[in-house]
Amino acid sequence: MWNYNDEIHCRSAAEGEVNMALTEKNFGRTAEGIECKLYTIRNRNGMEASVTDFGAILVNLLVPDKSGKLTDVVLGYDDVSGYLNNPCYYGATIGPNANRIANAEFTLEGKTYSLDANDGGNNLHSHVEEGYHKRVWSAETKENSVIFTVTDKDGAMGFPGNKTLQVTYSLDDNNALTISYYGDSDQKTVLNPTNHTYFNLNGHDSGSIVTHELWLGANAYTPIVAGAIPTGEIAAVAGTPMDFTVAKVIGRDIDRDFEQLTLTGGFDHNWVIDGYDGSLRHCATLKAAASGIEMRSFTTLPGIQFYAGNGMKEDMGKSGALYNKRHGLCLETQFYPDSVNEPDFPSCIFGDGKEYHSVTVYQFI
Repeated sequence: MWNYNDEIHCRSAAEGEVNMALTEKNFGRTAEGIECKLYTIRNRNGMEASVTDFGAILVNLLVPDKSGKLTDVVLGYDDVSGYLNNPCYYGATIGPNANRIANAEFTLEGKTYSLDANDGGNNLHSHVEEGYHKRVWSAETKENSVIFTVTDKDGAMGFPGNKTLQVTYSLDDNNALTISYYGDSDQKTVLNPTNHTYFNLNGHDSGSIVTHELWLGANAYTPIVAGAIPTGEIAAVAGTPMDFTVAKVIGRDIDRDFEQLTLTGGFDHNWVIDGYDGSLRHCATLKAAASGIEMRSFTTLPGIQFYAGNGMKEDMGKSGALYNKRHGLCLETQFYPDSVNEPDFPSCIFGDGKEYHSVTVYQFI
């Protein structure tokens, strides 16, 4: 089990210099006129995380760079109006299922369920318009945490079960943003949420992420076929461009003539986290030389989807920033893509007495 004191050494302000604080403000209205809120948690070091009840989205994440200047390291929009479209899923909580399901269907206990075929005949991120990233969640605040809850009816988006998903964002004085998930259903169903934040440790408005250095605690990955559906194989990364077991600059191999990369135009694959046993494990370290910011990721989940923003299109983001291809990257912790159709993958079936729990941590040092 990971422990801050064992593994993390981070900068901190003098005790009592700044108090932990949580504030809220209006963040705009949905198309239906629902008023949304933005909640900001600030720790004693001045680090800030801002989240909204629209989509349980991480909107801002301000961390100190090597000179102590606070830098917003996540891509997004200034208010709810931008997130009403959000084609890249900036900062969003994806659910009930993240990533892809082959042929937009699965069979559970002898019954076949059909989903929205929104990605070349496959299903991606549950539903573009009805997914949890487009829902207004209920919100509760507690000290250094914001707790979001959404409920869903049996059959919604094609998934069985009356479902509840709770997502808690917490910020501590070790500069760790923790995202905790709890889910349940009155029937067996797919529960595989993730957070789809795009990180750029040089600042959300600083351009390409290909100079970032990445380490992944994964000696294997799940190869794909056209459409980014896994073959069912667990393949070793050794000797391939998919090997991040020794930290390397992302741009070194991203455009290599390697079939797995040409299928997705760069890195957009699931890596198999070493030693998965449900405990919190160090799965990734991301560094940016220009800012000096380092982020370490930890999760209780078996997989991490590293997406290098290959499909990003020109888009106006926060404070007039112009986003484009590879201006942000995602490290999405989750069950493997198409797990529901792959019996040899860790199971993403929960409900009917089996509750879903997971924790993911993004730690800045």
